[in-house]
Amino acid sequence: MDLTKIKGIGDKLAKKIIDSFGSEEKFKTAIRNYEVDKLSKIEGVSQAKAIEIINAALGNPKEEFLKTGRAIQIYDEIIDRILKYSNTKYGKNRILLIGPTKDRSKIQENLDFVMNAKETVSRLPIDEISSLLKKVNPSVRDKPKYDASRALLVESREDYNRLMDMDLNRYATIITAEEVENVEDYEFVVYIFSTGQIELDDAYNVAMVTGDSLEYEIIPETVLSYYYTNYDLLYNILKIKEILGRESVIGEVIEILDSLHSTKVDESVFDAAVEDAKKEADNKLKESIKQVDLKGEEVLALMNEGMPAKIQSIFDDVIKEAKEKIKEKTGCSFDPFIQKYPIEIDEHELERVKKQEVARQHLDAFDKKVKAASRLSGLKERTEAEIQEMLEFDYEFALGCFAHYYNLSPPKIGNKFDFRGGIHLNLALEKGNNIQKIDYSLQIPENVALLTGANSGGKTTLLETLAQISIMAQMGLPVRADEATVKLVDEVYFFSKKRSLDAGAFESFLNTFMPVVITETTKLALLDELEAITELEAAVKIIASFIDLLKDSDSYAVIVTHMAQEIMKYTQVRVDGIEAKGLDENYNLIVDRTPRMNYLAKSTPELILRMIYEKSDGKLREIYRQMLEKF
Repeated sequence: MDLTKIKGIGDKLAKKIIDSFGSEEKFKTAIRNYEVDKLSKIEGVSQAKAIEIINAALGNPKEEFLKTGRAIQIYDEIIDRILKYSNTKYGKNRILLIGPTKDRSKIQENLDFVMNAKETVSRLPIDEISSLLKKVNPSVRDKPKYDASRALLVESREDYNRLMDMDLNRYATIITAEEVENVEDYEFVVYIFSTGQIELDDAYNVAMVTGDSLEYEIIPETVLSYYYTNYDLLYNILKIKEILGRESVIGEVIEILDSLHSTKVDESVFDAAVEDAKKEADNKLKESIKQVDLKGEEVLALMNEGMPAKIQSIFDDVIKEAKEKIKEKTGCSFDPFIQKYPIEIDEHELERVKKQEVARQHLDAFDKKVKAASRLSGLKERTEAEIQEMLEFDYEFALGCFAHYYNLSPPKIGNKFDFRGGIHLNLALEKGNNIQKIDYSLQIPENVALLTGANSGGKTTLLETLAQISIMAQMGLPVRADEATVKLVDEVYFFSKKRSLDAGAFESFLNTFMPVVITETTKLALLDELEAITELEAAVKIIASFIDLLKDSDSYAVIVTHMAQEIMKYTQVRVDGIEAKGLDENYNLIVDRTPRMNYLAKSTPELILRMIYEKSDGKLREIYRQMLEKF
């Protein structure tokens, strides 16, 4: 694709984008995978620009559909509502990429997707799922850290170079046969043998693997570190999939990882066990020897030959019991004592045992890790697929929540705008029976209508509701109406009311306004009180001309105005009315917000004045009373 055709992207930035992905084909794959994050990390590409690029590549340029600032604002408000239900950055980026289209098959596909999502969400513990999804993100591709206590032993320079080519020196020191005397300097050594020429019979800290071993069979952490780093992520995904009732390989992954949680040898346990056994043995020796009665010849033997049999037996019993106590506490059977009184600890033997136990733990752990890495290396692709599945589920979940909470229904695509039971999204979440649903219809030959009626009667709300239904339908979203039929259009215009249009603003308005009638595209044009044009007569003539040009086209328009009678002098057009019926007990306007077709409604200033009068007091109330008398 030609990136330079996208606004704000020159040749230099286009080349940088393609180069960062490695090729144009890889860039296209990233576009298809909605990789906004990866694209926005490129210098010179903001998140907004990344979304614009992907939208353009996917054929979703909303700028061609939404032609005025208020139309764009209504679209953005719809997107913001959906975003509130998203929990991941991926989900939010996907939502930001939802754009309007005229492709019926795509609209129907999106509608089916959202309605299925709504049905799914309605059966779920939404708060629990949302909480878990907040902890889901793309996996981190971590590498194991360098371990100075581990070494890789090789037999030849050729083997050394092979391990260097595998970058295994990043994780451990590589030593050769000439450095074999240094084996004792490391807690753990992996001997990669080809001929077995290095004699290591007395080494207890060496694991042996063949010269053709795979990377993870030498450094199993090259596979395991990915899973260690992403353990919490995988655990949360597993919980979500269990709630959803979906099959998952991650349960097996978690089980494998949990099986590797071995307790490291705590050398202080050995020191404490030996010290406690020594103190207890000394006390027992002291008490036992008090009971010994030596004869004269036994004393002479003690002087000439050493330990008498009676005392040796006591030592043997005490030390045997002390060794049993040590084994209970450490799991190792060894004798760290020198036979004296008080008993002395053989520090060299104690250190030898501690090193041996640490090495044994390393050997056991290494064997388990290699087996685990072998199994997990075969599960990596499926694990990654499940992570992506949950990121995509957040997008589905957000749309489903939006449709569920706003009670949206799928519209039909037809040749008219017609809805029954419509509600503005601002009101859709409100509780109670005070929200009045609206019915409205536009269809050829009455494809243009004037909307008249009471101030604060809901004319602007009706326009915005119609705009929401039109835009959401072309986004492939269900709408807030009991029933709706929507005409697919090329462009949506929404002209908001202005306080006044001076000469400069008037010219600017016309420049924006005229494309509505001179281009041949199909449009929905919504105009909210344009009579702020400086001259009333000019406003009437402009609107009448606009109506004449649109009536014979395939476009549709609703114009809110208080000048319906004046406009009807210049053109034939349907007039719809929203009329206030009176005031309730609290002096609020009673309004039927569904317009009456072919009915010119009054703006009811008298009712509004009475409402203000009833809610005022003092001198202000008296002034309003005098005004009312004139009515």
